[in-house]
Amino acid sequence: MEVILLERVAKLGQMGDVVSVKQGYGRNFLLPQGKALRATAANLKTFENQKAQLEAQNLEARGEAEAVAAKLDAQQFIVIRSASDSGALYGSVTARDAAEAATTGGFTVDKKQIVLNRPIKDLGLHDVTVVLHPEVRCRIEINVARSADEAALQASGKSIQDLAAEAEAAAEFEIAELFDDIGSAAADDDSLVIVPEGNDEA
Repeated sequence: MEVILLERVAKLGQMGDVVSVKQGYGRNFLLPQGKALRATAANLKTFENQKAQLEAQNLEARGEAEAVAAKLDAQQFIVIRSASDSGALYGSVTARDAAEAATTGGFTVDKKQIVLNRPIKDLGLHDVTVVLHPEVRCRIEINVARSADEAALQASGKSIQDLAAEAEAAAEFEIAELFDDIGSAAADDDSLVIVPEGNDEA
């Protein structure tokens, strides 16, 4: 199936390119999303007549996307989730969750604009790509934590493993101190000399 691209499509081509695509991809994605037209003689003529207008619209949309990207890039958003002690999530953080976190943070981001290389299945800081326009991308950070306090600690650079190790070390220290206290109390008891009654020498 041959189509005329109405905007830049990653790994396919630029606006105005006539490209061959699989029937399903063209019919189910490119055509309904308004990203392409069937490459017929009539559509080619229509495209040529509208090319200047489409290019102007694209430039305007790209400019708006670049302005948003300048503010959105490198922002961090918190997602609170339940997880095991090892940091594995019960479930995963999806593109929808990332988009909702960004929207809650004051940015209008659609789940279709979020690119996850793999599902987020553990606590910590995760880089996520946001496609604001076919030619404009930026990066945000999703801070997945069990609580706001934990998110703040992770944001300061501590991982869930660091926090767990610190908690374990603190617990071991408390136990060691407790045994030291018990040991010193026992030693104090041993130092007491009990003199039996009736042994006074006259």
